[in-house]
This record gives sequence, structure tokens and C-alpha cells, in this order.
Amino acid sequence: MNLHLLVPSLFWPDPALSEIYRDLPLPALESLLAKCSCIEDEFEGIEAWLCGAFGVAKQQDWPVAPITLLADCTEDMKAESGYWIRADPVHLRIEHDQIVLADSRVFQIFSEEAVELTSSLNQHFAMTGDEIEFLPLRADRWYLRARKIPPATTHLLSEAANKSINDLLPSGVNHTFWRSLFNEVQMVLHEHPLNQSREARGQPAINGIWFWGGGIMPESLSSPYTRVWSNDVLSASLAMACDTDHAQLPPGAAIWQQSALDGSQLVVLPALHGQAQYADAYGWRESLKELERSWFVPLWAMSKQGRFDQITITTPGEKRNKSFNARRADFRKFWRRIKPLSTYNS
Repeated sequence: MNLHLLVPSLFWPDPALSEIYRDLPLPALESLLAKCSCIEDEFEGIEAWLCGAFGVAKQQDWPVAPITLLADCTEDMKAESGYWIRADPVHLRIEHDQIVLADSRVFQIFSEEAVELTSSLNQHFAMTGDEIEFLPLRADRWYLRARKIPPATTHLLSEAANKSINDLLPSGVNHTFWRSLFNEVQMVLHEHPLNQSREARGQPAINGIWFWGGGIMPESLSSPYTRVWSNDVLSASLAMACDTDHAQLPPGAAIWQQSALDGSQLVVLPALHGQAQYADAYGWRESLKELERSWFVPLWAMSKQGRFDQITITTPGEKRNKSFNARRADFRKFWRRIKPLSTYNS
């Protein structure tokens, strides 16, 4: 069996903060990494990595929207094609002279709220004559169907989370339209009674939409994996598009191995990524401890038993991807010295 673990933000994004690794007991993870060789490449985002792994070419954007639509769309939408773009609800706040974005990982939004907000937006834009329709197919995943609006170049939502958006707004030939749309949406949502109610309850206002991941459905995709294990919609949709088996992520490797078949398995472990993006050092440390207990300890035991022909750990970070790879014979190389996790983050 070949196992590929995708573990975003396995290393803290600030290499200078070595103290964050102090007193972190990670013997299984460090033992696994010690047996691996490492390669690095430029970072483009988790979504870019997943698209690349399944043979999806970049259009103006990585075409996340038409791919995730496979999982989110209703039956009567399945025959529709054309240009789609994600239009996800966000909270925008002003910090000094910057606008900083927070995505739905740090606030709660209910389906009823999503429907109410998008209905108001659709009513507003119906009066402008623009053929724009916002579709809240999930509470925190909205889509824009724009039949006659030229595409723009956008930035991934994961790129913008907890960052200033001043330099991340849509660009390219059609940027003027998209930036105007971004601003007009803010004005409509700012005045909405639902947001006033949310703020009165101490909840963040849903006062913006982030446009990203636009494109048309790729004609051909290919999967290098026998089965994909994940809870995120993009990897599940990519598996669906390739007719590859997909399963929800189990709580740990001990349960996972009971169902894992021969072949090549992709396991997506996203728990660390949100904490790293939002600078939650305590949460990141606690999540890493839990990954050690539930995943790396049993995987290290399986590796020593010769259960894997190959094991790969890929970790997209803030500036680059690192990929650690070991074959069955590498686990017999007792002379490879175990190093602290912090030494891999230089």
C-alpha cells in the first residue's frame, strides 16, 4: 500500500518562533520524518496542490467552483455548464489602514441566514440589469452564476484568510467590474437587518463576499489514488469527478487501517491549518498533539511492520511545500538520526 498524507501547516508559519515547539512530545512523527527524504517546491495553496494532483490545469484561477459544484449542486443544476465562481460569505474588519478578512472557520452562519442574505443581493442586482445570481448551496459555500460577465483573476480564499485584502482583490482585464461588484455587495450587506441582529448578539457581521476559484469544469481529470479520505469538499469533489472512491476521514489511523485497501491512499488531515492561519498557537499545539496520538503513533507502528510500500507526507506552508517520502527499505535504515520537528522548519 502507498499512503500519501496531506497535512497543511505541519510547521508553524513563522520559523523564528522556535519556542512553539518546546515540550511538544512527537516521537512518532519525528521518527517517521527521520526515515524520509525531503523535497521542496513553491507554494500555491492547498487547493492548487489538490488540483495539480488530480490533473487539473489552472485557468485564470484554479477552477475550484465548478469542481466543488459537483458535490454541492442540486439535481436540476447538474446539466448546467459554463463559468462559475465561488462567492463565499466573509467578515471584513478594518485594522489601521487595511481591511482584514475572516472566513467561516471563525464564525457561524446558518442556512436560513445564507438564504436571507443572498435573496437580498439577488433582488438588488435584478434591479441593476446585471445577469447575476448568488446561490447559497451550503450555508458557508455560495456560488455566483454569471452568464455574461467576463472572468477575472482572483486569489484563493485560503490565501486571504486573516490577511489584508488590499492587494488581493480581483485583477486582470476585467478587474474594474469585479472590484465594483465587491464594493456594491459590501454596501448591501452592511445595511442588512440580519447583520444588525448578529452584531447585537455579539456575532461577526456577514458583511462581504470573497470571489475566488472561478472557471469552467475541466474536460478530463485523472486520479493517482485508489481512495481519498477527507472531510473537505474539494478533495471529495475531485474524487467524485474521477470516479475514485471517497470516504469520510476517520478519527485516527487505527480505525482507518481496518478499511484501507491495497493501492494508493490519500488522507487529508487539515486540523492544523486554521490554527496556523489565525495565529492560534495553543490550538495548533493541541491539534498537533492529537495528530501524534491518533495518526502518527499508529502509522509509525505500521511502518515498522512493513505495511507500506511508500509513505509520503506533504505539508503546504506559508511560503513553500515540503514533501517527505520514505519507501519500505528506508525504515530499516537505523542510522538515520531522529531530529526535533523544529529543525525541519528552518
